[in-house]
Amino acid sequence: MVRTMTTRDIYETGFDEDVQTESSATQCPECDGRVTTNAVETICEDCGLVIEEQRIDHGPEWRAYDADERERTGAPLTTARHDRGISTEIGHGTDAHGNELSGQKRRQLARMRREQTRGRWRSKAERNLAHGLGEVRRLASALELSESIRDQACQLFRSAQSEDLLRGRSIEAIGAASIYGTCRCNQHPLLLEDVVDAARVESARVTNAYRTLNRELELPAPPMRPTSFIPRLISALELDHDIRRRANELAERAEGTTLTNGCQPSGVAAACVYLAAQEQGALITQSTVASAAEVSVVTLRSRRDELQAI
Repeated sequence: MVRTMTTRDIYETGFDEDVQTESSATQCPECDGRVTTNAVETICEDCGLVIEEQRIDHGPEWRAYDADERERTGAPLTTARHDRGISTEIGHGTDAHGNELSGQKRRQLARMRREQTRGRWRSKAERNLAHGLGEVRRLASALELSESIRDQACQLFRSAQSEDLLRGRSIEAIGAASIYGTCRCNQHPLLLEDVVDAARVESARVTNAYRTLNRELELPAPPMRPTSFIPRLISALELDHDIRRRANELAERAEGTTLTNGCQPSGVAAACVYLAAQEQGALITQSTVASAAEVSVVTLRSRRDELQAI
């Protein structure tokens, strides 16, 4: 007797992954019809019987439809705080719904905040880290820097503390040097004088702290280019686009020569802007350009003469 091999039904697939057709072994308990399962329920295609509903959702249990809704996962970790932003914060005066608390509850919260503040830092190094990162955040806010540069500066301050570079130096000076070093590494047109004006220490300490960071941590800080200061000067002096384009051409031509060797890039940029303004017929004085670039008038004239000699 020859027994023939039975062929099974071909499994049909579709492009819709939410709809899955089960095998013929699973049939409707009422009419033995065809059963299909989608992302929500299992139904019979013949009689419409709902066999199963409210399937398990394997996705996240929260959804945020706007920026005001808070997710249960909490805020993301950040390098801008000593505890990565996961410490407990005890509020004041109101509950989660904005209702006023009783006097007894407010006194209890005040005692909890006091004890939480006392046990906030486990060591003196952690307290210094919190103070330094707070100074970095303050400087980044005062100088209107981006969050990316702020976080990089905080990470640079952490590296400086881990390498024991804070010993014998001011925390404020290391914080200001971290801001300036991060801007140098990202080629952000920020002068050291701008950081010193916003910092709480004198210029010599910030300069020495930056030299220490650059030497000990080997910062990948490329030399500043005069072209990076052109947009800042054009915006400060409120000049038009033609002057900016011509100043960029002069700065790029100067970068291809030995003019920029040993010269302050902001001074070269100021000379390029002044020459471009003169060629376009703009009425602007040398002292105005030099003041915007924070260089002396003598430096501006020297760089102007060297540019004209190229």
